[in-house]
Amino acid sequence: MATKLLIVESPGKVKKLSQILGSDWLVRASMGHIRELANDGMDALGFDLAGNSVNCRFMARGTRGKETIQNLRSAVKQVQTVVLATDYDREGETIAWHIQQALNLKNPQRVVYTEITPNAVREAVARPRSIDLDLVHSGLCRTVLDKLVGFRGSPLLWQLQNGAKSMGRVQSATLHIICERERQIQAFVPQDYWSVFVDYGEGFRAFYQGESEPKQTTNPADTTEETDDTAQPNETKTPESKRVTSEIEADRLVQLAQQHPHQVVAIEGKTVTRTPPPPFVTSTLQQAAGSRLRFSPEKTMQVAQSLYEAGLITYMRTDSVALSPEFCAQARQWLEEHDPANLPAKVKQHRKVKGSQEAHEAIRPTDVYRPSKELRVELTAEAFELYVLIWKRAIASQCQSARLRQTRIVTRSGPVCWQARGQVIEFHGYSKYWNNISSDSDLPTLTQGQSLNLTQAAHEQKQTQPPPRYSEPKLVQVMERKGIGRPSTYAPTIQTLKQRTYVEVVKGHLQPTGLGLEVDRFLQDALPDLLEAEFTAQMEQMLDRIAAGQQNWEAYLTGWNRDYFEPALTKARQVIPQHLTTNPAVRNSSNGRSAQSYDLSRTRCPQCQNYLAKVPSSKVKKKYFLKCMGGCADVVLFWSDYSRKWEPPRSKSSQEGSAVPSQEIPKPQLTEYPCPICQKPLETYSYEKEGQVKQLLRCSDTKARSNSKHKEAVYFQTAQGWWSPKFGNL
Repeated sequence: MATKLLIVESPGKVKKLSQILGSDWLVRASMGHIRELANDGMDALGFDLAGNSVNCRFMARGTRGKETIQNLRSAVKQVQTVVLATDYDREGETIAWHIQQALNLKNPQRVVYTEITPNAVREAVARPRSIDLDLVHSGLCRTVLDKLVGFRGSPLLWQLQNGAKSMGRVQSATLHIICERERQIQAFVPQDYWSVFVDYGEGFRAFYQGESEPKQTTNPADTTEETDDTAQPNETKTPESKRVTSEIEADRLVQLAQQHPHQVVAIEGKTVTRTPPPPFVTSTLQQAAGSRLRFSPEKTMQVAQSLYEAGLITYMRTDSVALSPEFCAQARQWLEEHDPANLPAKVKQHRKVKGSQEAHEAIRPTDVYRPSKELRVELTAEAFELYVLIWKRAIASQCQSARLRQTRIVTRSGPVCWQARGQVIEFHGYSKYWNNISSDSDLPTLTQGQSLNLTQAAHEQKQTQPPPRYSEPKLVQVMERKGIGRPSTYAPTIQTLKQRTYVEVVKGHLQPTGLGLEVDRFLQDALPDLLEAEFTAQMEQMLDRIAAGQQNWEAYLTGWNRDYFEPALTKARQVIPQHLTTNPAVRNSSNGRSAQSYDLSRTRCPQCQNYLAKVPSSKVKKKYFLKCMGGCADVVLFWSDYSRKWEPPRSKSSQEGSAVPSQEIPKPQLTEYPCPICQKPLETYSYEKEGQVKQLLRCSDTKARSNSKHKEAVYFQTAQGWWSPKFGNL
């Protein structure tokens, strides 16, 4: 009969832990948080701020929370000892405290482990401790702070009557980063420039570098840091010349290159080393999984959670790059057996992340020797891919540095200098497992003063590009660098912005919607400090100080509310009328949204000549249409791929005034061709697309067409006859 109760957060861990601990233990799950702040009191905050104290009131988190508390109370009555084994982070410590309070436990034991393996779990159970109240206070402070900002700030947005649902301490600062980048893109004015180059018969291309010999730009004994995790492996930048801003000048340089002989004036070679990347922390795992596996941060954490619960990796919410001595020894043993040339003389140490909790460990496999054949059968394809990514990164972190030979050749033709750069990997080192090094670009062996054979001198016109929108992995990287949020909040924050329709994913990048831009503009006027990354980062640092026992959480919170937030809310309320203008030139009367919330196009209204606004719409191919916000209510334009211009909507009847006259659509007609799925006759189906009537063949059986197999039984009309992507030519 069981005498001990182990309470964990996730039910996914119960089976594995029960197997490890045996019949003497009951293992139960809290299903995450079981309590939350009540919804009573002023503004339904569930807490009172009085003087320097915070009085919190808690309630069960929904029906599930009530049921979980009842089940756990029943389990407590069956045992002599209760052990709390919630997750190894600040939130997990807070959940353990809530369990203690809800179950009226006097002296519960608290254990922590970073991997669900027999040795780690048994060792943790053998060394219990009490609940760390400093971590709990930091967790409570975060909860109260976020509810205070959300519940007091969000009603300001509601008064705008634009569909905005909420604001938040981390949420709004992150939205501001996305909106600022969007404004940079909108304000960007592209500039033309020319890249000038020469090709030599000796087998390489050199680029214009000016009329004086370019200087050495790096140290001969250079050690380069690894590329960031959002970069694709072997990603190379297209080489360019020194920018030439006019075609006349580019033509002049080409003529000079053709008129004068070319010779080598300098050859430089050096060996550089590329240090191994550190093992994964939460943010770098999300970045790498996003760029290499196309996982969203939320999906990455879901899959990582399943790997952790299966005992395959260590805890996935961490900002520490530290590795246990046991793992380092195991990794070195694996390298000695399988890749001895990659084994460094001593254990690799990585520079810790500023502000990280070094008591934690990086994300790594629990056993580097687990056969991939077994895991491929046990895991889903996505879980296996992520596991391999974690395994490779952890092993790479313990390998030798990579060694590269870099070459630079400078040539001259008359007064003009040209430059070519090459790189060859001499020793792959860690990049054998984690490849973030550009592929080889070898240059021929030449001698100084050698004459060269010019085969071509030319230029290529280019255009400067606006800064790119953030992908989800890149945004996580920016949030981490700016100190916004913590490992456990990156994915939920981005998910919230998408759920609120403040941002949307367009071609793999986050783009603010009109609503998101409007919310950000309002908050810039109303609560500007909350949008600043430095302001939010300072609050995170204060929460870290509370967790370290260096700051009283109640004194900090009440002081912050009294000295900053209450006065800021008073000022913010005065801004609302400015965002509720009744001027028809800046308000769309059909939906009450401010015209200022939409991006402007470069197309002018045919009536009032104002720039038309881009109105987001998922129902059109371009994802937006154009509308006049200056009082011309009937001016709406849609993009036509047929005419390659913006046009008014075409009427389905007469289509009077449209760019393409209406054409009568013939009714379906049976043909002699059999359906490749059911052998029934195919019928011709006519439709209008881009102003033209087109035809296709489909199965004449209406009911059968709804079958998924029949959806592929479609033939399109081409110049060569009827053709199907699935079945080929008819």
